[in-house]
Amino acid sequence: MSPAFDRRGLLAGLTLAGAAAAVPALAARGTPLLRRIGKPLGVQLYALGDAPRTNLPGTLRRLAGMGYRDFELPGFYGRPAKDLRADADAAGVRFGSIHLALPARTPPGSPSLMSSPQELADTLGALGVTQAVLPMPLLPDRLSFAPGGDPRAAFVAAVEAGGLDMWKRLAALLNERAAALKPFGIGLGYHNHNMEFRPQGGTTGWDVLLGELDPRLVFIELDLGWAAAGGRDVVAELRRLKGRVRMVHVKDIKASTPTNYALQQDPAEVGQGRLNWRAILPACVAAGVEHYYVEQEPPFTRDRFASMQLSADFLTRFVG
Repeated sequence: MSPAFDRRGLLAGLTLAGAAAAVPALAARGTPLLRRIGKPLGVQLYALGDAPRTNLPGTLRRLAGMGYRDFELPGFYGRPAKDLRADADAAGVRFGSIHLALPARTPPGSPSLMSSPQELADTLGALGVTQAVLPMPLLPDRLSFAPGGDPRAAFVAAVEAGGLDMWKRLAALLNERAAALKPFGIGLGYHNHNMEFRPQGGTTGWDVLLGELDPRLVFIELDLGWAAAGGRDVVAELRRLKGRVRMVHVKDIKASTPTNYALQQDPAEVGQGRLNWRAILPACVAAGVEHYYVEQEPPFTRDRFASMQLSADFLTRFVG
């Protein structure tokens, strides 16, 4: 066998091997992204308004029929954790996370972020949940609401009055609570809105908070829609926070949304707004995101379940 033949055989073999390797690669490229990375489609039940409170079993079943499997609770809906878990089990879904408020914003009888670690471990354990998220910054126990005015204005005014020191105090609280919960197997995170991104003294509350948080203790649940409404490049933010963003709220906004820091946005179903999901979703994967929770703010232009269906359709088919 001549050396020339050997070379031709080697080249042919490499070509065939390369073609064989390309087949699964091409197949993978045609597989929807969430299925390819083995992550379930999730939803924050806040987006469904009063439906989960009045009929949680029916709500979970309808959403499960759309492909949602990972559910984040906005609270306990005034019900025992074991009953919530029973509804999820019956629908064939799971709760992956829950939002816990501070005592002043927690309904009577429900655990808050400041409940004892043992109480939270017992309650969340009954839910099957090991991750909790604080969804708002520190606010006064009492807020002044103007008669007939927009209640969002009171929240924004309180955040602005707290200055940068409030974000430092918030970081200290989160670090302390996370350290107390860690021995009980509970992870703690923080969820942003767009108030965090208001420029203050050459920085922002967001950057102060991130600088003060212990990344070994506190993870980030990045709300992509609110970050975009606050003027952030979402892809750049995900890259900057690689390894710290455990969850995202997959939220879209219309092009008419101005950059603002006052809880304002023009909401859209995922894939119907201005966010560049072809760049954002792969950036989420690269950042190490584990939970993808669809959320949408009111006002809705159609039935809320119809909106969740549109977002699910987009995400379950998205290849990237």
